[in-house]
Amino acid sequence: MKVVKANEGSVYEAANHFDMWGIRKFGPPEGAKAVIVSISEFLPSGGATLTAAADKERIYYVIRGSITIAEENGTAHRLDADDLIYIPAGEKRSLIVNGNVAARVLVIVVNC
Repeated sequence: MKVVKANEGSVYEAANHFDMWGIRKFGPPEGAKAVIVSISEFLPSGGATLTAAADKERIYYVIRGSITIAEENGTAHRLDADDLIYIPAGEKRSLIVNGNVAARVLVIVVNC
């Protein structure tokens, strides 16, 4: 078992993201082989460009605020607090914060 306290984790900057910072809470090499758990904090103007991860499944769970996830075909999904979205490996997505409240998102990444 592994306990990760609220004040633990490492701050990182994610490629293709803007007005955002993240805290990597758990993942390799701390014991997990295929799962990474982090918290992403997006400013009201923050988001991510249209990109995909060929070898990673992703789950975004909105803790605070509101975001819109857009698919490559233009379909948009608005997520508010306590909503989540699953993004299969290889599927492109973009992200933008809705409104003037910073968004906090729990991100779970599974390496395929």
